Amino acid sequence: MDYNDFQTGGRRLCILRILARRNQFTTNEYSLNDELKGAYGHIVSSDRLHNDLAWLDEQDLVILQRPRAGWILTLTARGSDVANGLAEVPGVEKPRPGA
Repeated sequence: MDYNDFQTGGRRLCILRILARRNQFTTNEYSLNDELKGAYGHIVSSDRLHNDLAWLDEQDLVILQRPRAGWILTLTARGSDVANGLAEVPGVEKPRPGA
């Protein structure tokens, strides 16, 4: 695994864990990106974030809605299992114990 794959997998796990803590397990791309930057140090472009969100949607880890004013995402049951370490998906880092 190269460094870019490591960063991508970790960022995707952060996205799932952020959603797992939200009311209704839902957020918008702007709020998500702010938390990724502030709490996790993942500073990414909108294009990279959109690629991650589209990929998570393809894997059935989130439900992605694309209205004109910004993307909205909701965690699925499968996404919750991955966020909590109960299931594994290649391309998403596994959570560390106690983290």
